[in-house]
Amino acid sequence: MKVVGFAGFSGSGKTTLVEALVQHFVLDGLRVSVLKHAHHRFDIDHPGKDTWRHREAGAYEVLAASDHLIALQRRVSPPAELGVPELLPMLDPRVDWVFVEGFKAARLPKVEIWRSSTGRPLCYPQDTLIRAIATDSPHRLPPPAPAAILDINTPSAVAAWLLDNASAFEYQP
Repeated sequence: MKVVGFAGFSGSGKTTLVEALVQHFVLDGLRVSVLKHAHHRFDIDHPGKDTWRHREAGAYEVLAASDHLIALQRRVSPPAELGVPELLPMLDPRVDWVFVEGFKAARLPKVEIWRSSTGRPLCYPQDTLIRAIATDSPHRLPPPAPAAILDINTPSAVAAWLLDNASAFEYQP
């Protein structure tokens, strides 16, 4: 399995790019999983639903399954911030690619997403694991820039670069 991180600050376009890349890879016949970091408490369940009721009753895990979808909820007890190494084994190992959105500090090769209009700083000068930067402002990048500068507005070019460099993203736990 190949694993690539997509790092950048909120508002840079990470989700939009990852969504487009998932569609592109799936159209090419590849299986893709996404591991998304959530900064805030979130819930995929709804009060009153059976799964919510089971979890509220104290179940450690609740697995909801239909003929089209499964959803596993597991309590993190005591509360702890899990990292990419702990979360990747929870995914199906038969996928071709895992796109990791967020997790800026993860020790894995990354594509940085950056728009100068956000006013946010870059990660790549300090993060040696950034292999490319997808941006709409290549002229605003301070030297030395990463080896690959990609157009954030051309997801097919980003996808082609990832596929051309697939060996650099082979996951080594």
